[in-house]
Amino acid sequence: MSAKPYTIDDLKYLMGRLRDPQTGCPWDVKQDFSTIVPHTLEEAYEVADAIANQDWPHVEEELGDLLFQVIFYSQIGKERAYFDFDSVVDVLVSKLIRRHPHVFPDGTLSSERDPEVTPEEAQIKGRWDAIKAEEKAAASKTEAGEKRLLQDVPHALPALSRAQKIQKTVSKVGFDWPDVTGVMDKIREELQEVEEELEAADPERLQHEVGDLLFAVVNLARHVGVNSEEALRTTNHRFSQRFEIVEDILKQQGKPLTENEKAASMEDMEAAWQEAKKRTENC
Repeated sequence: MSAKPYTIDDLKYLMGRLRDPQTGCPWDVKQDFSTIVPHTLEEAYEVADAIANQDWPHVEEELGDLLFQVIFYSQIGKERAYFDFDSVVDVLVSKLIRRHPHVFPDGTLSSERDPEVTPEEAQIKGRWDAIKAEEKAAASKTEAGEKRLLQDVPHALPALSRAQKIQKTVSKVGFDWPDVTGVMDKIREELQEVEEELEAADPERLQHEVGDLLFAVVNLARHVGVNSEEALRTTNHRFSQRFEIVEDILKQQGKPLTENEKAASMEDMEAAWQEAKKRTENC
């Protein structure tokens, strides 16, 4: 860190230098909006992973990397006269003020609400949804063609997250199970269809049915208030942690996970797995 902490203006200046056609970084100069997207998604996941691990110094670093993505897009937007970082901030602040009338009652950044007003009295959730709906309705008037309900659900979202967002969106117009009972019945139905396709041995149909089963499980997660993406990320982490213990146990027993005469059997691995579960039962 420098003697005097760098500021957002320094970061904007640095980005301009990196993109300078004559003296900048050749890699940065050749990038455009679409080529940066994979890096943005990767950085967002790294932030989530650092938070999950409660590695706060790493969170700080990864947030910086994610901020750099915003600065990068803003610089390209500035070069093409689409927008710049300042206009991005202006649009964001304006939107947040508009969506929080219970905090900024006069619609200005300096206005304050009466601290005696409770969240229930402010009807925060209902007002937030209503304001967002008004914004989307206004936006649709400026677009050519018919506005579709799922049009604003990003295709680039991870599949589990997009499924949950699709379901949440259609549920707002009443296309949803009234309770979790219907969801559980649907999961059983989809599982039965997967079993039927296993017998039919049609790869394309099997992929469709497995997808339907996953979609139904995501619906269950939504109904019980679980974030499906976070749930699977946690399970992935727990499985990886346990499997490392399995490797250690088998290594101590002289039974490597390799294809030879000394390799661990399925029974060896299962026993090691059960031991690993015991060691991590509170994780």
